[in-house]
Amino acid sequence: MRQIVLDTETTGLTVEDGHRIIEIGCVEVINRRLTGRHLHLYLNPEREVDEGARAVHGMSLDMLLDKPRFPEVAAELIGFVADAEVLIHNASFDVGFLDAELARVGLPPFSSGCRVTDTLRLARELHPGKRNSLDVLCERYGISNAHRKLHGALLDAELLADVYLAMTRGQDSLEIALHGGGAQAVSMNEPSHWPPIGLKVVAPLPEECQAHLDYLAGIAREAKRPALWSGLEPAEAVPSA
Repeated sequence: MRQIVLDTETTGLTVEDGHRIIEIGCVEVINRRLTGRHLHLYLNPEREVDEGARAVHGMSLDMLLDKPRFPEVAAELIGFVADAEVLIHNASFDVGFLDAELARVGLPPFSSGCRVTDTLRLARELHPGKRNSLDVLCERYGISNAHRKLHGALLDAELLADVYLAMTRGQDSLEIALHGGGAQAVSMNEPSHWPPIGLKVVAPLPEECQAHLDYLAGIAREAKRPALWSGLEPAEAVPSA
């Protein structure tokens, strides 16, 4: 499954007021793994950047005058996202701007060549009644965004990719996959297949077993009663090779 995580930065908040895209960032995810492929474009918006927007992303028109205009990169963008599921946080905002840019050059709407998923809607379904901004989700899922001093399309797309993978990670059963998964995937709920071929099992050395017993004895002395682990039957110690 091929997915593209996308973010944009713009000259202002509303496409109806003629605001334009100034940055597009995309990162590729295949089978839930970041591939390292990305698309990062700065654009000349051919208009001034609102002060409020500049405070968010730090870019002005002067910084963008030597960048390509959208018609020059439209084909590259469309080709990069073609036939993928495109993940966007608050998708209506970015897609609205993308559709407006595409319409200016006589091209079909953005979603005509891909399937768009709104990760903000997904986050709201998972965390109803809570704030679900990208910064909040990074904190919720333990993803560092300390380097995010200003918004940037590529940086935000990378953070969103990590957030999306964390939000959708769910695990119904313990599974160890060897040799890339597929037919080699072995479930821990199937004892007849355990240990799987190729899994190296290293037994503790006798001195390591003794150190463990000494540790349990120390716990017993501190707690004035045997440690819970003491009631477990110890496995036979086989020296490692």
